[in-house]
This record gives sequence, structure tokens and C-alpha cells, in this order.
Amino acid sequence: MTHGGKLVAKVLKSAGVECVFTLSGGHVMGIYDGCLDENIEVVDVRHEQAAVHAADAWARLHPGKVGVAILTAGPGVTDGVTGVANAWRANSPILVIGGQGPFRHIRRGSLQEMDHVSLMRPVSKWAEACYQTSRIGEYMEAGIRAALSGVPGPAFLEIPMDVLHGQVDLDEIQMPKFRDYRVTAVAPGPLISESLELLAQSHKPMVMAGTSLKWSEGGRHLEAFLNKTGIPCFVNGMARGEIAWDHPSFLSLTRKEALEMADLVILAGTPLDFRMRFGNSIPDSASIIQMDLDETLIGDNRLVDIGLVGNLGLNFEALTAELEVGARAVDFTTYRDQLRAREDELHTARLGQMVSDEVPIDPMRLCSEIAEAVTDEMIVIGDGGDIVAQASKVIQVPKNGTWMDPGPLGTLGVGMPFALAAQKAHPDKRVLIVYGDGSFGLNGFEYDTAVRFGLPIVGVLGNDAAWGQMMRPQAMLYGEDRLVAVELNRTRYDKVVEALGGHGEHVVTADEIGPAIKRAFESGKPALVNVEIRQDRGEMKGSTYV
Repeated sequence: MTHGGKLVAKVLKSAGVECVFTLSGGHVMGIYDGCLDENIEVVDVRHEQAAVHAADAWARLHPGKVGVAILTAGPGVTDGVTGVANAWRANSPILVIGGQGPFRHIRRGSLQEMDHVSLMRPVSKWAEACYQTSRIGEYMEAGIRAALSGVPGPAFLEIPMDVLHGQVDLDEIQMPKFRDYRVTAVAPGPLISESLELLAQSHKPMVMAGTSLKWSEGGRHLEAFLNKTGIPCFVNGMARGEIAWDHPSFLSLTRKEALEMADLVILAGTPLDFRMRFGNSIPDSASIIQMDLDETLIGDNRLVDIGLVGNLGLNFEALTAELEVGARAVDFTTYRDQLRAREDELHTARLGQMVSDEVPIDPMRLCSEIAEAVTDEMIVIGDGGDIVAQASKVIQVPKNGTWMDPGPLGTLGVGMPFALAAQKAHPDKRVLIVYGDGSFGLNGFEYDTAVRFGLPIVGVLGNDAAWGQMMRPQAMLYGEDRLVAVELNRTRYDKVVEALGGHGEHVVTADEIGPAIKRAFESGKPALVNVEIRQDRGEMKGSTYV
């Protein structure tokens, strides 16, 4: 006989879980005991939101598996809600296990008792409570299956304290079996043929690839399709990195112009949300082929001509296969190369900012220096609004690494939590965070976690002493003399990191950015390079919501 926490750990191990994220709590400590037996690493952070963000990142880095966060009851669960909501909008498959007061005292006012399931249900694919120790495995399998099936997302399981610590005979428990829950369906052949007929009739088509392409692991199939057709391709969300930055069809600066000229748009896992102006970015005259994992996503916010439901990679493979039998010949390389030439013009036009020596430092000069430091093996994380929006225009997504940002919920504070998971998952890679000074304040204390676990993560922080993305529109709408709640200090965040046991650098001139980043990586410690950049108030200088 043993306690239910050991059953939880056995089930996690069976599901392929290698690492869980948590903040110590009495309601869930039995799970930690089980993790010791199963050799599952327990990474304890300084805020439950960070634990869930880390689980989110772990899932993004391990296709087909869940990231796991374990939260104690009451404020532990409520602290994690933002992380769950972020995973919900980003379609990240995570399992969050929440504690609860003893079931025998339910609704009597136990310490930290509250209705967690109702709280989590609106931001989860699945939210339930288990009230019988012997059924813990059954509930966990259902939650993991829900998280990984179809369009991925978070699952929440509450286990009351006395249920978790109840006695159970593991020999009499039928352990759940896990399979690959990911979508493997392909759209019907006639729809594949109709899609190619639309393509053959077009003159200025484009592919807009998004998050569902990643969950389909469809990058290589998309590249094969682009090789065959020469269609220009743009990416957003987690599709960043699914095709190599130096692929001839990969474009980034001309998206708005390409959309305005498009007569056919292939939406490959890109929802028609605010990033696509709810479908209004696409001309009324253009045809739309929408590819996604679930039928309910097709035609959301705007009618489409053809919907290809199923695994995006396999659907691209089907399109390419039919092209290769010679049924149709399409070649859009001339149009693609015209867009490439336009991108070269746009890049040249902003070179002045990228090499500027002005003080305070031009934000684009900082972004250029960060881009120079990125290698093809790195994992790069964007945590912030303004500086990340600008950095994403010049940082090339590593070929063998990863780019991660919060996703469409736009949650600030993901930087160090994502980095913790990334460095744990890939100890052989370097992890770089691009920070805004505002975003650093939310989970910057997780440098303490990085120090305790010996994770040499490097952050580069653009310090404009402001919530810059809010300051400019506020100044433009109401006047620079009426700024409210947008101004910060030129705080020495590098000193904060030093006090926590890491390495800090403070930079005020552009020529010192590169050497400071180099020293940060060479320090072997969690490090922060705090760079003072120009504060822009009135004029918009390339900042945008992405």
C-alpha cells in the first residue's frame, strides 16, 4: 500500500513526463515524493504563474507530450490562472494539477478551499476533480488526452488533499496506457484537387502559416510545397522557425503589401484574429483556402472558399504529391522574387537605425546587436511588447533552435519561465531572452530559480524607463503632458540579477552592447545585460502588435 501521490508520479512517467514545475505547497507535496521514485525532476519556481508558463514552454519543445505544472490550493491555483489562459490562447497542451482541501471537509471552509474547477473551466479544454484515489490515473489520462487531441490546449485536474494522500495498492490499479493523440487525418482528395485548381487560377498567391503548423510538425512538408510552387510565405505565432529563414520563399517585411495584392491566401493554421484584422487584411476579391486541425476553426470571422481539415503537414504533402504527378504546373517564383527585392529595399531603408551610435541607444541598434549574437543553435524568447516587436523584424529564427513568445494573449512575464523550461529541455543549447524593462518586472525574480538550478540563461533588456507600447499612443491621443501609468525608472535590473547570484551588465553606449552580451554568455551564470535605450513618446517608430 502507498499514497496517491506516488500513483500520480507513476502515471506522469508513463505519459513520458520528465520534468514538472511547481511552487512548494502542502496540498500537493505527496506528488513530489512520488517524483523522487520515478526520477522526474521537480523544478520549484518563485511564483505559480511562472510554473505554468514553464510547463507551456516545455510542451512547445516536446511535440506530442504535455508540460506539467503542480499548484497548491487557493492562491496557488489562482496565481496560475494567467499561465493557463496564456496556454489556452497559444494552444499549448499542458496538464495543471491543483491541490484542494480535504474532500471530507468540502464546503466547510478548509484552508485555501475554493472552487478551482469552475475558475479554470473557461480557460481550459478540460477541467475536472478526482474524488477517489484509485481513479487518479483514469482522470489523468482523460486530461492528458484532452490536452493533446485536436487543437491542443490546457487541462486542469483538482485532487483534494485526502484523496491525494489516500492509500492505494498499486498492484491492483490498472495503469492507463497513452498513445499519440495528435491529428493524423488528411482532407478528402476532391478538396485537394479543388485547392490546386484555385491555385492554378491565381497570379499573386501567398501562404500565411501559423501555430497549428507547428502542432502538425508540418514545416518540412510546407517547405516541399514551397519548393514546388515558389509561393511567397509568411509566418506568425509558433510557425516561426517551421521554415528556415534563408528559404527562398520565406518573407517577413512585405506581409502587409502581399496581403493587399493577394488574389489567393492559403491560411495554414493562422486564425483570422486581431493579427489578421479579423479577416479584413485580406482583400474581398481574394480567394481563401483555410487549413486547420479542427472543422470548427474553418470560416471563423470570414467565409472561406475551401477548408482543408486535418494535419497540416499531411495536407501540404497531399497538395505537393498531386502537383508532382503533373496534373498541374504552377510557378510563382517571379512574383516571389519581386517581393524579395522589395524586402531588400525596406531593409536598406532602416539600416541607418541599425548602425546608429546615438545616446541613449536607438532601439533598432540594440535589436541589430542582439541579432548578431544569435546563432543557429539558440533558443530565443521574446518577453515584452515594444522591444520584442522590433526585435522580431531583425532576429532570424535559428535554423536548429526555436523562437518562443507568449502568443495571442500577449502575456508579459513569460521570459524567464520559458527559459527555465528551455534550458532544462536542451542543456546543450544557449537560451537568450529579449526583454522589455516592463516585462522583466513580472517574473524577473525567477533569476533566483535559474541560479539555484545552475541554468546559464542570458537576458538582454531594452530599458527605456517606460511602458513604451502604451506611452506613445497615450501621448498621441491625450498629449505628452498627460501621461499616466506609463513611466518607469532607469532601474539597474542588472544589479538585481547580481544580488540573486547571477551576472549583470549595464550598457549606455552602442559599442558596448556586443561585448557585454559576449561576456554574459561567457560568465557561465544566469545573466542580464541591461541596455539603456531611447525613450520614444510621440512618434510611432515601427512599433506594432504582432
